[in-house]
Amino acid sequence: MAKSSTDLHLADPAIDMSPWAGREDSEPDSLRWHQLVTPLKRDANPGVVLLGFASDAGVARNQGRVGAAEGPRALRRALAPLAWHRLAPVFDAGDVSCHANADLEAAQQRLAERTAALLAESHLPLILGGGHEVAFGSWSGLARHLEAQGEARPRVGIVNLDAHLDLRDPSQVRSSGTPFAQIAAECGRRGWPFRYACLGVSRASNTRALFARARELNVLVREDHEIDAPRLDAIVRDLQRFMARCDHLYLTVDLDVLPAAEAPGVSAPAARGVPLAMIETLIETVRDSGKLRLADIAELNPSFDIDGRTARAAARLIHQLTLDS
Repeated sequence: MAKSSTDLHLADPAIDMSPWAGREDSEPDSLRWHQLVTPLKRDANPGVVLLGFASDAGVARNQGRVGAAEGPRALRRALAPLAWHRLAPVFDAGDVSCHANADLEAAQQRLAERTAALLAESHLPLILGGGHEVAFGSWSGLARHLEAQGEARPRVGIVNLDAHLDLRDPSQVRSSGTPFAQIAAECGRRGWPFRYACLGVSRASNTRALFARARELNVLVREDHEIDAPRLDAIVRDLQRFMARCDHLYLTVDLDVLPAAEAPGVSAPAARGVPLAMIETLIETVRDSGKLRLADIAELNPSFDIDGRTARAAARLIHQLTLDS
């Protein structure tokens, strides 16, 4: 019998809960994430749902250093010992896995199906990458959901915290460097507005062609050197104005937006980057907008993660993102 759309989030094999382990304190009110994250079941109360995207095929196609396919498990392990400060529940829905380079497009479609099913049940999906090819699958899931809801021309705002614009031409090779160009093309095909903000961009890591494409697409770009303490309030106001013109928000965080000292375990470490404290402020601004429908964390590469710094930074961002408002 074919599975219905609401069963798609249960379609993978049994969820591996082994990363959710850690210390247990005897004093009252001392719970940690590993004690309260539970496997997602049908008809669960709405909450945050962690869904892994175990893929680095897009990174390999983009000639980056591979290893991000192991990111979801490492991120769960980093989240496990964090103190619990939530009221609403958090669930683990397992992983969507990309088993080979040629499987990438099919894996992105599987991710889209799972994400749309979670949104249909009023959950907030939080996708754990995986390379930044996750973005096309994440956005496609939100698009499917909005179409199913009958929204004819939704204004979906993409907020990307990233050193890279990821607007490479996808006509030859689709990779971790092309997702937002792919999304722009899909918006054009559907007659939807393309609303994209990329904050933390490194001019040294993006060609003139990419900046020209961003201008053509009317992308809100703020470079890494612009995001500092004296100017952070102005950046936040820019972001708030962008969000005010959107109906829904999709937040995507490429961990290479952080300085290499804070995030060495990524596919392309940043020579400069934007400090974690400022990235937190931007994430909290999106979280508190009331419009966030979907988020993902990309490019955690445990193979190069000195002392687990990157996983810990990513876990901290997830912790802040999922605090109850």
